[in-house]
Amino acid sequence: MKSYGLAYMATGLVFLVIDAIWLTVAAQRFYRPLMGEMLLEGFRLIPAILFYVIYIGGIVVFAIAPAFATGRWSTATVYGAMLGLFAYATYDLTNQATLRNWPVIVTIVDLSWGTFLTALAATTGFLITRAFTSAS
Repeated sequence: MKSYGLAYMATGLVFLVIDAIWLTVAAQRFYRPLMGEMLLEGFRLIPAILFYVIYIGGIVVFAIAPAFATGRWSTATVYGAMLGLFAYATYDLTNQATLRNWPVIVTIVDLSWGTFLTALAATTGFLITRAFTSAS
């Protein structure tokens, strides 16, 4: 159980830091010009926290736990990439299907970003957890 707690914390830290950098840069340069009035000036804290709490749990359960079972970082990478693709596709393709002005390029960039970031966070979270639990 200690391994899962450490994996959650390590994965969450990696995901949050990298995503915060991305969103800080991309919000003004990429999203705002394409989405304009659809975006808030800031963000709503409670839904953002809920997303990160739930999604990091999903990474641990669906990517890192299988990597613990195989002992291979590549399992975390592949399962993380698949989870990222599925989750971000759910959001973006639903928006594209239901919103009048959802840009196709936003869907393409978000799918790529979600796949990459989730794979990276899962892999890094697994490697950090393995390094600390193997040493103890």
